[in-house]
Amino acid sequence: MKIKRNSTCGNLNMKDIGKTVKLSGWVENYRDHGGIIFIDLYDRWGITQIVFDPAVSGKANHEAAGSFRSQYVISVIGEVRKRPEGSENTKLSTGSIEVYAKELEILNESKTPPFEVYYSSVVNEELRLKYRYLDLKNPKLQQAMIFRSDLLNTIRNYFHENDFVEIETPILTKSTPEGARDYLVPSRVNPGNFFALPQSPQLFKQMLMTAGYDKYIQVARCFRDEDLRADRQPEFTQIDLEMSFIDREDVISVTEGLFKEIYGKRLKKDLTLPLPRITYDDAMLKYGCDAPDLRFGLEIVELSDIFQKTELAVFKGALASGGLVRGINLKGLSSQLARKDLDYMTDFVKPLRGKGVAWIRMNDDGPQSPIIKFFTEEESSALYKRMNAETGDVLIFLADKEKIVCSCLSELRKFFAKKCSLYNENDFSLFWVIDFPMFGINDKGKPEVLHHPFTSPKPEDLEKLDGDIYSIKTNAYDIVLNGHEVGGGSIRIHNSDIQRKIFKIIGIDKENAEKQFGYLLEALDFGTPPHGGLALGLDRLVMLLLGLDSIRDVIAFPKTQKAICMLTNAPSEVSADQLEELFIETVSNE
Repeated sequence: MKIKRNSTCGNLNMKDIGKTVKLSGWVENYRDHGGIIFIDLYDRWGITQIVFDPAVSGKANHEAAGSFRSQYVISVIGEVRKRPEGSENTKLSTGSIEVYAKELEILNESKTPPFEVYYSSVVNEELRLKYRYLDLKNPKLQQAMIFRSDLLNTIRNYFHENDFVEIETPILTKSTPEGARDYLVPSRVNPGNFFALPQSPQLFKQMLMTAGYDKYIQVARCFRDEDLRADRQPEFTQIDLEMSFIDREDVISVTEGLFKEIYGKRLKKDLTLPLPRITYDDAMLKYGCDAPDLRFGLEIVELSDIFQKTELAVFKGALASGGLVRGINLKGLSSQLARKDLDYMTDFVKPLRGKGVAWIRMNDDGPQSPIIKFFTEEESSALYKRMNAETGDVLIFLADKEKIVCSCLSELRKFFAKKCSLYNENDFSLFWVIDFPMFGINDKGKPEVLHHPFTSPKPEDLEKLDGDIYSIKTNAYDIVLNGHEVGGGSIRIHNSDIQRKIFKIIGIDKENAEKQFGYLLEALDFGTPPHGGLALGLDRLVMLLLGLDSIRDVIAFPKTQKAICMLTNAPSEVSADQLEELFIETVSNE
């Protein structure tokens, strides 16, 4: 390079008029206006209009500029001038000036890009991911990457100022059952054995507490081989923390302090502390899920007791088989919802295993619905009172097993809230969900832990480990932002006898417990202090703070929903020699 920049393409303004500047960047746009060539030159700081007037730049440089195409890389030396009256671009920070080029250096040429690079445009996502190095030039993505970097800096500074020690834990580790499938890595020097990529640093950070580090923090890469969606990736980043000699309130306090710092420095908003809290049981009853969006109402109402003697077959059958009836009052939304919107609900809930959704529209001339003829006067009166029904409301109902009713109504409340604009996209709802149950029942009818097996029961529930295990509450806590869990944690088990008992309850016998978790159990016998922690999903947090719809828009090189890297075509086949070195033989799927 002969010309090295002394300014960026985003910081020149009227104060710089008359200065000679050196700029480097990419050509975004080329225009020839009667022999004078205008170039939009950009870098990550912005865009500046460059003028090639043969009277200023010389004939050779003017002709060279005539050959420019999108994404050519150039450097120029030129004079900053005020744009002519009426030609200013108010959309650009540099829109009141332009640079008349005197010297030019072409640093590299470019093929024609497969899509418009600098300005936002509708492009097939797979094409964008295939040419991700071009897609990342889009200002929207650049802003997301820069915000992510600034956020990480804020997070690290906060924890360092609060006496946390940043420690890296292994990427190549032991396969352990943590809920999702492990990504396995074959060992060449130990044939037939495998490492696993960590789903989280859980066990290592607990052992760091045994080691006396007291306050641990890590920006941890984690890997899970699971089905993907808009807010999930096979490899992701956690802000992982653990603390010793603490209780739940200490972890919550540190986390709330972090969010106050994030809100203040990154969002320029004040966060009122302490954050609201709701119990898991209340969240499931009122909102149908353990990570509800509280930016709007539409609370779920329990109705099963009202219809114990109902003649409506759908309600009657559900209650007879141990199910329940619950509903939502779409308060005041009747005028916004057509009949087709109400009929659509049945199709909406089918993927969630829902069989249908009943409704009642509260009109000026009285309730209207195909189902009200099956209700007694007593049932109707109790229903309208329970749901606070008034003219202009729409009441919707589901009758089925509790899990199905919860999931369907949870999604319906979000659907109608978005459709009817019941909240502002710029609003933030941040709160804690606490008091989770310890155990649930898996598909085989056996006990399973609902958090992870290292979560401590509440002290007052420890005696229930030998009795009614399904009534045990844990010291687990999730932090929820706009209907998404952005972090979760718990107070851990620090006693090996209790840890062994938990393993036994979920079907991990003594032999397998030693085989899979022996190193943790042994560590717990060497003076492990009471401890607990939390992990925040960095990718999801950035997505929500920026109001984006996909986690892929905050990760530089993400995978598709089929866990494929379109840029590198990974995963891919490897050579027979590599497989032979690893003692691996592939098997055909045919």
